[in-house]
Amino acid sequence: MKIAVTTPTGHVGSRVVHLLVQAGTRPILLVRDPTKLDPAIRTRVDVAQLDQGDADAVAGATEDVDALFWVNPPGSDPDPVAGYARMGAAGARAVEQNRIARTVFLSSIGAEKRFGVGEIDGLARTEQQLDASGGSVLHLRCGYFFTNLLWDLPSLREGVLRTPWPLRHQLSWVDPRDIGEIAAARLLNTDWSGRHAQAVHGPADLSFAQVAEILTQVLDRPIRAEAISADQLRASLRAVGMGELQIEGIVGMSSGMTHNFVAENKRGVLTTTPTPLAAWAYTNLIPAI
Repeated sequence: MKIAVTTPTGHVGSRVVHLLVQAGTRPILLVRDPTKLDPAIRTRVDVAQLDQGDADAVAGATEDVDALFWVNPPGSDPDPVAGYARMGAAGARAVEQNRIARTVFLSSIGAEKRFGVGEIDGLARTEQQLDASGGSVLHLRCGYFFTNLLWDLPSLREGVLRTPWPLRHQLSWVDPRDIGEIAAARLLNTDWSGRHAQAVHGPADLSFAQVAEILTQVLDRPIRAEAISADQLRASLRAVGMGELQIEGIVGMSSGMTHNFVAENKRGVLTTTPTPLAAWAYTNLIPAI
């Protein structure tokens, strides 16, 4: 079985690669900078150095591939929705041209709305592009990554967890390693076909107020959740040089899923993953803080 993996150095992709190697396969990794790969697995994989936005390069690198793990890499595109759609078009072309049998796509909860969820709209476009490619596809609609907390280290050191989400609004929170495990299992399983969407909800829905309580216990220091307005978020993003479409792409994610949103996939045995936030924080946040 020949399996291609995009973003193999990311939180999810690196886990996928590790598990595929452990399963006895030799995946081909589509990567911009091979020097970022784990040296321990470098001799056990094949590498295609390319830009995922280069549709010709992606199609060439995925010839004779049986399964594809596709992730739209975050970039500096001034319009993130258009950037994701451009990446998705490259992936869909490769699937169609090379008749790739199975594709697992890293999507997001909210993509089922198709419009009005900020940059997640670009993931929805990719879902549609892959659906039209002719291959079987599984869209993993993932919850809020635990690793997003790593972006908040300066404020967490001050004892504050700031968020544009209402403090009591519950979200599904998930460990990216658990997402990688589901993705690898589905890539290795040849006994499925058609178009599917499967949410990855993590072990529990949590509000930012609850997350602050968990972090207080794990870090042994008081952490309080603090709500900021959409305009405050916009101001902070402008301060780091983001353009207006990039800003609205981020703001739109929280505003688009705060009111009257219900995930298409309910919590159940297929959508619930095991790693609790406290365990992840103990391993990852304590050393960083």
